[in-house]
Amino acid sequence: MTDRTTYVTLAGVRRRGWTDAMVRDLLGMPDVQGRDPRRWSLAPVRLYLLARVETVERTAEFGEAAALRRARAAAPGEHAELRRAAVLTAIRAEPIEVPLLPGPELERRAVRHRHLLGARSPGPDPAASLVRWQVSYLRHALARYESLLDGLYGETGRGEAERLLRRRMYEAIAAAYPVLARECRRRIAVER
Repeated sequence: MTDRTTYVTLAGVRRRGWTDAMVRDLLGMPDVQGRDPRRWSLAPVRLYLLARVETVERTAEFGEAAALRRARAAAPGEHAELRRAAVLTAIRAEPIEVPLLPGPELERRAVRHRHLLGARSPGPDPAASLVRWQVSYLRHALARYESLLDGLYGETGRGEAERLLRRRMYEAIAAAYPVLARECRRRIAVER
């Protein structure tokens, strides 16, 4: 049998599943309040009679408050999932418009873009390098579509949304410039 004069600290009440708002609204003032003689602290010790805590835990008000707390704890995950689904839908629905340039102009812009990035030499195969540079330039020109990712933070579907957006961009580049399609398919395959 439990000693009915046993007290529970605020930390102990929290471990039982209470929130500070629930303590304030359902328990009210502590049964004993003062300084802890074992510690040098200005924070008061608040003690609640265990029998009173257990009595309140059996009430309907406590059950409703606990259910509301559990629902609120689950809500951020549900909200993040809804936000992720909305962003993925927007990425799938957004038409991606690739700038159409004549071949020599695209080559000139791609080389200039590459030099601005600090590239040195085209490598062993200049033709293949030029194709990679053109795809990189067009990918950079489509960077404005990355604003579709706004609202996704951390792990909440951000990686999946970025991969979907890049795949859609490469597919749009391949459709607009069939000569670059092979490089676009290669990049899609590498990013999977």
